[in-house]
Amino acid sequence: MSKQELVVLGGDGARECCPTLLTTPLEEDQAETLAKVFKALGDPVRLRLLSLIASREGGEVCVCDLTPAFDQSQPTISHHLKLLKQAGLIDSERRGTWVYYRLLPETTDHLARVLARPTGQRPAEPSTAGVAS
Repeated sequence: MSKQELVVLGGDGARECCPTLLTTPLEEDQAETLAKVFKALGDPVRLRLLSLIASREGGEVCVCDLTPAFDQSQPTISHHLKLLKQAGLIDSERRGTWVYYRLLPETTDHLARVLARPTGQRPAEPSTAGVAS
């Protein structure tokens, strides 16, 4: 039987290891890295591409199946896929003449952790300042 002490997730130790935007200000390099990912997600075509890739049964999709879903040229779709790949959201593998794309869940999981409210924190009351009635 092991005598190692177990770390309980969700306690104060977890808050220190996994800071969120709501608990710890970002360092400059962290902000630059996250900004690249959010910029990649800031385009409707790229957001749809990511969704099509992520929701595909089997976890990957051929570019030949992605292109027809859009009213844009194949080079434009390839450019959007390149930006998603550079942001670390997807990866690709060439098989013959086709390229297959898959989600990198560690990146989306990281975004979810960064954006999450700390456990036990209540949501703020909605502000009505600046909202037109």
